[in-house]
Amino acid sequence: MSIRSSRWPDGVPCWAELTVPDVGAAKRFYTEVLGWSYRSTDIEFGGYTIAETRGAAAAGIGPLPRGAPAAWTLYLAGDDVDKIATATPNHGGRVLMPPHDVGTLGRTFIAADPTGARFGVWQAGTHIGACVVNEPGALTWEDLRSPEPDAARAFYSGVFGHRTEPLADGGPDYHLFALPGDDVPLGGMGGLTNAQDPAHWLVYFAVADAELAVDAAERAGGQVLDRDFDSVYGRMARLADPDGALFYVLESNGDNAPDRSG
Repeated sequence: MSIRSSRWPDGVPCWAELTVPDVGAAKRFYTEVLGWSYRSTDIEFGGYTIAETRGAAAAGIGPLPRGAPAAWTLYLAGDDVDKIATATPNHGGRVLMPPHDVGTLGRTFIAADPTGARFGVWQAGTHIGACVVNEPGALTWEDLRSPEPDAARAFYSGVFGHRTEPLADGGPDYHLFALPGDDVPLGGMGGLTNAQDPAHWLVYFAVADAELAVDAAERAGGQVLDRDFDSVYGRMARLADPDGALFYVLESNGDNAPDRSG
């Protein structure tokens, strides 16, 4: 199991958080699809729940803010969220929720890049973010999809220092991103697959068997938007949970997954 026990480096995707109208219903769905178990945080955090894989933190589920759609939010690690929040508008982004403490767990803010894709930044306190990755039920890949991928890539490179390079098999707009001096990609950034969609980040969770995960999602009330298909990273499917939050499942042997142990 790929376990992380120390803080994630700046700019590395470190956490995925789902906000939904019914946390209990979401827990039941993702247990069926990803095999999660759960532990609650302190009551002061409004019923926020930590999803676990083999006893290690994998993702978060919390109540939906009023008027917002159910969705997954990707968080990037940051050693100084206040400094990153200040840099965000300087590179064309917008701060949607200013920096604030989440008890002793950490400090965070929510922003949108210049093309409208929403993301969070997490400065670890007692909670580093994901403690398990690249295992069934855990985060294993991320994609940014944008109508202006060049502008989006310039933003993340400017704020987080990401290095990007094209992926030959990914189409003309698709690039991998990585930390400076690191050859191992953290995810991808590319154009929209549906021109009508807004800019967004996608999260991918590893599964042992994509076909079984798809079947489980259908039985539990989810939607299969793109059924199993093969990629250079493994067999995958695009799903929506019963509240409409989009995510991918990826069946992979781990050979092509980013090394996030530490």
